[in-house]
Amino acid sequence: MSASIHGLTAPQVHEKVNLLVSKLVGLADSGSEYLYHLPDGRVIDTKGWDGWDWTHGVGLYGIWKYYEMTGRPDLLEIIEDWFRKHFEAGSTEKNINTMSVFLTLAHVYEKTQNQTYRPWLEAWAEWAMYDLPRTQYGGMQHITYVKTNAEQLWDDTLMMTALPLAKIGKLLGRPHYVEEALRQMFTLIQYLFDKRTGLFFHGWKFDASTDDSTVGHNFAEARWARGNSWLTIVIPEMLELLDRDDLNSPAMGALRSHFINTLEAQCRSLARLQEPETGLWRTLLDHPASEGSYPEASATAGFAYGILKARRKRYLASEIGGSYSTRSYDDVAAAAVKAVFENVSPEGELLQTSFGTGMGDTLQFYKDIPKTAMPYGQAMAIMALVEFLHQFY
Repeated sequence: MSASIHGLTAPQVHEKVNLLVSKLVGLADSGSEYLYHLPDGRVIDTKGWDGWDWTHGVGLYGIWKYYEMTGRPDLLEIIEDWFRKHFEAGSTEKNINTMSVFLTLAHVYEKTQNQTYRPWLEAWAEWAMYDLPRTQYGGMQHITYVKTNAEQLWDDTLMMTALPLAKIGKLLGRPHYVEEALRQMFTLIQYLFDKRTGLFFHGWKFDASTDDSTVGHNFAEARWARGNSWLTIVIPEMLELLDRDDLNSPAMGALRSHFINTLEAQCRSLARLQEPETGLWRTLLDHPASEGSYPEASATAGFAYGILKARRKRYLASEIGGSYSTRSYDDVAAAAVKAVFENVSPEGELLQTSFGTGMGDTLQFYKDIPKTAMPYGQAMAIMALVEFLHQFY
């Protein structure tokens, strides 16, 4: 009989992950409802598996995480087929979101040493390092297919561009890439972290008419769930990337402490805001159902992954502290994993997934985002369940 952890067995979890992968690679926008039509005539498919955007970058990384655990050749083939098809078609527009696919490609290159991948990694990392537009004080401007977003910082940027840049820097022996990625993390924490709640705002916009960094705003001051989950994912990912040899000096040790303290502050707030009945978090973390903030499963999966990984890597202690002396981060993660598991349909779709969400000027904007199956939702669920599988070893 298979061992059970929090009421789940490893075979059950593997079965669910395989369903998620199958649904992910079969996604299509059959009704063309979620296409972006650009002024120059281009049509961007963010929902179907055949596109190239941040949704696919996260999708590829989810499949990579399962391959990393299982070593199954079919999973690596899915990933390499995606890159082969798109590289044969030629490059796409370089922006914050399209950079995201190179996090997975860096891992694949490290594994396979396929030299045809290296020029792609080098070209895109050089663009992110030197040619990607910056805001005041050098933050990466969140430029997308749709908008240039002048002088705007978004929390999504760390997952989509900073983490790939750091991984490529480590892989190719270019420490200035890693340094730049860390600088972006500091900048985003500086402008997006809300000291009153321990959570992160979705974005910040500098007032372009002045060099005064105090003049600007956090848009609607939305403490948006999926945006917060990028931080919960990226901080453990970056610490793991650097822990091997980069964080041993006193200065880097201080950096490590700062990131861990930031993560703990966020996770302490997340524990307070998790829905006790379902284990989910709401799309606006601090807004209840009575105010129209619906439960959102992709963010829940991101929180589950980040907390589980932070616990496995010992970045977080088990105890939450304060008024949560009877509850642990393990309890929070277990409830989130079960919520993700239960929200995977028999067809393998992660339910309760909000569509891609730009920057909102009102809180109602976030509450009105529709829900639909998306590559990142599938992938974030895969990541959470794969990280949970580590407990069976």
